[in-house]
Formats: sequence, C-alpha cells, structure tokens
Amino acid sequence: MQSWIPFIPESASTESSKVDALYFYLSGVTVFFTLLIAGVIILFVVRYRRRTPFEVPRPIAGSHTLETLWSVIPFVIAMSIFAWGASLYFHQFRPPNNAVEVYVVAKQWMWKFQHATGQREINELHVPVGQKVKLIMASEDVIHDFFVPAFRVKNDVVPGKYTTLWFEATKPGTYHLFCAEYCGMNHSQMVGSIVVMNPTEFNNWLSGNVNQQSAASSGQQLYQTLGCASCHGNNGEGGRGPALLGVFNSNVQLATGQTIRADEGYLRESILNPQAKIVNGFGPIMPTFQGVVNEEQNVQLIAYIKSLGTQAAGAAGAPGAQGSPKPPVREPTK
Repeated sequence: MQSWIPFIPESASTESSKVDALYFYLSGVTVFFTLLIAGVIILFVVRYRRRTPFEVPRPIAGSHTLETLWSVIPFVIAMSIFAWGASLYFHQFRPPNNAVEVYVVAKQWMWKFQHATGQREINELHVPVGQKVKLIMASEDVIHDFFVPAFRVKNDVVPGKYTTLWFEATKPGTYHLFCAEYCGMNHSQMVGSIVVMNPTEFNNWLSGNVNQQSAASSGQQLYQTLGCASCHGNNGEGGRGPALLGVFNSNVQLATGQTIRADEGYLRESILNPQAKIVNGFGPIMPTFQGVVNEEQNVQLIAYIKSLGTQAAGAAGAPGAQGSPKPPVREPTK
C-alpha cells in the first residue's frame, strides 16, 4: 500500500492532463517571478548599498522603455492565463452531446446514482473506460460539491436547481469521490468511488442489474399516478396543459413573450413552481408539486419527458399552464 502522498493526484481522464498543464504553467510563472524579484532585490541591496555615511546617490532618470516592458509583459502573461483558463472552463462545463447521462442526488451524507437504464448505486458509480459520462446533479438538502481528483472535475450540487459535470475516464481503476463543500457534521464521511471498467466488464455489470426499472419507466408510472395525463395526455400530446411530446430542449414561448429552452432545469421548475413561467396560450392552473415529489422522483419524471423525444413540438412547452394537480411533468412546458 502506498504510504506517501503524491505530488499531484493520479491522472485518469481526458481533462486531467489539460488541467495539469495550466496548473504547471501558473506554478512556473509564479516561481519564475518570485525568484526574479528576490534576485533583483538582493542585487540592488548589494550593488546600491550606501558606502559612506554622507554619500548622496545620483538622481536616476525614468525609462519609458523599461516602464513599457514591465507593463506589457505582465499584461500578456495575465491574458494568456485568462484565455487558457477560460477555454478550459468552457470545455469542461459544456457536456458533449454524445455523453451517457447519469442522475446524481446528493443528501447528507451520501451520493445516490441512477443510470438511464435504471441501475441504482449509493456512494459508488460504475462507468466504462473511454465513454463520455454526463452527470445531472441535484441536492435534497444543503450545498454539496462533487469532486473526483483523478479526473480533475469538480462542481457544486445545489438545492433547488440542476448542475452538470462530465468526464471521460482513460484507464480502469477505482478513484476517490469526495464532497468538497462543508455540508454538516458528517461531511468528512461523504465519500465514494468511481469504478472505471473495461467496456465488456461494464456491460456484464449492467446485465447483472437488469431487474431495475429505467428512470424513464419509473417516471412514466409517476406521471400516470400523479394524474399528469389528465392535462398533458397519456403520451404527452397535450390538452388542457402544454404538449410534452418533443418539448425537451425545444424553445418554449412564454406568456410574457420571452422564449426559453426547455432543459432539465426548466422542467424541474415547471414541476415544483409551475406559476414561475407560464406557457403562451395556457392559464396558470397547474398546482405545485413541491413536497409531493422528491428529487429522485423529479429526476424520473424528467427522464420520462426526455424520452418523449427531443424534436421540436411546436410551441408546446411549459406545463405551468396546466390545470391538473398532478402534472409534474407538464410543468416543464409551462
């Protein structure tokens, strides 16, 4: 067993080497200028020391060239850091379209995962090597932070909204997962593992857990149980409430004239606060499902709505307009 602490964590994702490169660049710039400034200070102390008690130093005229250099060079270095960091940030926080989705619900003090195919895990997530994985994360209580040092990925998990994070593991192994935001008394125990497997082993693992319903199937059952179909139709085709068929990722026109994209966050808000964004052409008749469905059920309802298709469904959209007390799903189209 390794008894020493490595200088940097193991590198096990496509992003880790890019993050490390920026880190070493920042470290190199810092070390270089620290040594340069310290050296110049020592040089000046020795060279320009007072040699006699009554010595009067000669006046020194300013240098426009020198002043230009010590203004331009730091500016160029600062802009290079900004451009490099911004590029890396935008790439890390824009999940690729072909990523496999995994839903994450954080609560004191555990991580709950659900694969799109239904498999559920607690404090352990199995993923295949070489596959882009997008995490759609929500919190049931306080702010948490999903942090996998070996992947160099980290993002807050905030109550009341969805946040996302993605990674692509490059080698099999088991990697530590931490909560990097103080979340209460047992914060230090909110740890887990990301288990990266070869594709064949991962498929075997999936097949060994096929007895669990997919998130979309569970969401469909909730959709029927909560009575959403009475306003949005059995298959999300619309009625008293906006159509949900194809609403996900479509542009929804609101009663205010604003147009927004129906992403996961919009769907969640439509279920829990349907009056926030009313779809054009519908009235504010949908009740709130705040306290009726929990975060895991929200995830399942949204997975079902997403399964109805992503093609544009006209102006279909926001359930906020529905009049059924159970249309959690409808809401998204408010």
